[in-house]
Amino acid sequence: MQLATDLRLKNDLLKRQGIEAALASVSGAITLAPDGDCIIVDKLQDKATAAPSSGVTFLPSVFGRPHLVVGHAPGWQPVVQYPIAEASPSEPISLETVTLRLEALAHPVRLRLLRTLARGPHTTGELAHAWELSPPEVSRHLAVLRRAGLLTARRHGHYVRCTVNLPDLTALGADLLAAVLR
Repeated sequence: MQLATDLRLKNDLLKRQGIEAALASVSGAITLAPDGDCIIVDKLQDKATAAPSSGVTFLPSVFGRPHLVVGHAPGWQPVVQYPIAEASPSEPISLETVTLRLEALAHPVRLRLLRTLARGPHTTGELAHAWELSPPEVSRHLAVLRRAGLLTARRHGHYVRCTVNLPDLTALGADLLAAVLR
């Protein structure tokens, strides 16, 4: 039932919005080349195949989530096996965001500050005092963590208290895995 529904939705999307929208609904790793005559699948291997007259078979599957599998061999029609959509699919986080977050965590001072903030909200001054750093230095590190989406800041009177964005920090491992395996 789930497979039939997915196929019906993909065919409807293809008819209403075209091949580009249909490909995007299969996976964020599949796009149409700018010239429109080639399908690009962002996988770890750098390989190419052609299907001039036979086309490409898209095969929905309930197995192998979250993997996208592309099979091709000379003389055979290429096959793209993709996981069917979940009941409420979330937009996968971009590789750029994952990279930004990992780079933010790679600095030992930012990691120490984040560990302190995991215990509760703190101001820049409190963090500077706790780690014997200058407030401008702490502020620069906190700005990097905020840009990466790992912190939130809230004003309380004259002070700004930073807290860890726990949902995004917790999801980082799964986001990294999804970015690598897409």
